[in-house]
Amino acid sequence: MSTTRPYPPGDLGPESGGAGASAAPRPAAPAGQVRRLRLAGTRGSVVRARDFAREALHDWGWLPAANADQRAAAEDVLLVVSELVTNACLHAEGPEELRLRCTAKVLRLEVSDLGAGSPAPRAPHRAGRPGGHGMFIVQRLCLDWGVVRNPDGAGKTVWAELAAPS
Repeated sequence: MSTTRPYPPGDLGPESGGAGASAAPRPAAPAGQVRRLRLAGTRGSVVRARDFAREALHDWGWLPAANADQRAAAEDVLLVVSELVTNACLHAEGPEELRLRCTAKVLRLEVSDLGAGSPAPRAPHRAGRPGGHGMFIVQRLCLDWGVVRNPDGAGKTVWAELAAPS
């Protein structure tokens, strides 16, 4: 189920306090680093978005993966990017922008579009039926996801958050 947060897209909200750091050192993105890819009016948006995300994952130390868990985390990110951008292409007049924000614990993906609808997992989910699996996949792979309407009323941002690999 999607959620709505009281803070705007790109804002991860209050930091969760917590002691204890990961024992496995790996390069980390500078805190709050945001990468943006303009997709409005371009062809091949899904491929461009995946390539852009893959490059960011390399720069942030997620790739090349040191183990199977890290590889799975990176593959999940690329799959969720594909699903969100594809959803914007199919149901929302195309994506406007992809934003990636990496912290030590969470990677936040945001896809903005000018569409009026709100994505939702198809219910009931039917695994054998073609199509309609995108938001179900996002729901299953992500810590959280949701939709934030643009303040001017035109469009929205669909966001998803995935855990950083340990």
